[in-house]
Amino acid sequence: MPVYRIPRRVLFPPASAAEPDGLLGVGGDLRPERLVLAYASGIFPWYSEGRAILWFSPDPRFVLPIDGLHVGRSLRKRVRRGDYEITLDTAFTEVISACKTKPRPGQRGTWITTDMRKAYIELHERGIAHSAEAWKDGQLVGGLYGVALGGLFAGESMFAHASDASKCAFVWLARQLEVWGFGLIDSQIHTDHLERFGAVHISREEYLTRLPELLELPGRPGPWSFDRDFDPLAEPLGPPSGDP
Repeated sequence: MPVYRIPRRVLFPPASAAEPDGLLGVGGDLRPERLVLAYASGIFPWYSEGRAILWFSPDPRFVLPIDGLHVGRSLRKRVRRGDYEITLDTAFTEVISACKTKPRPGQRGTWITTDMRKAYIELHERGIAHSAEAWKDGQLVGGLYGVALGGLFAGESMFAHASDASKCAFVWLARQLEVWGFGLIDSQIHTDHLERFGAVHISREEYLTRLPELLELPGRPGPWSFDRDFDPLAEPLGPPSGDP
C-alpha cells in the first residue's frame, strides 16, 4: 500500500489504508484540529525530533477495556495504603516534560518532540488532553497523559521516579474513567505495563468498528478532578491479577 502525503488541509486517508507496520502518511502539522481528527479516525503521530511527522494506525491495536482492569495484589496494597497522592490535570506540562526526558531502553532520544509537547499542551488547555499525577512529599514522582474523546482515552506516555508511582496513577485514572462511563483505554502499541493491567491486542478493523460508538459517548471536557469520595478500589473490581 502507498504511504500518503498528508496535505495542509485537515484530512486523512482512511486508517485501513495503512502499511502493514501501521505507517499511513507523512507530513501535515500538529494543529489541534488535525490531532482531534486523527484520534477520531484511529490515527496518531509518532516520529523523532528533526524528522517529518509520521502518522500511524497499527494492526493489531493494543487496548484495555475499561471493565477489564487487573491490579496485582502488591499494587492494590500500595494503592490502599495511599503511598502517593494522586491528582488529575494539576501538572500536565510537568508530566509531559518528564515523559519527554525519560530514558527508554533501546531508544535514542524521544518521540515526544518539542512541537509535539507544545501541541499536546494546547490540547490540554482546550480540555482534550489530560494528565494523572503521583506526588510524594509535595514532589511529582510519576504520572501519565493522554487524549480523551467521547468514551475513548488514548494513553500517550507515562513516567515514574518512584516505585509504582505511575502504576498507582494509572489505577486511579482507569477506575475513574470507568465510573464516568468510558469504554476503552487505547495503548496503541504493546507495553508490558498495560499487558499486566489486562490490555489485549485487537485487529485494526475491530478497533475502527468500535471507535464510532466510543466517540458517541458523552465524554468529559477538562479540566478533570476525581469525584468526591472516589475510591479506586471500590467494587466492582476484578480479582487481583498475579504480581509483576
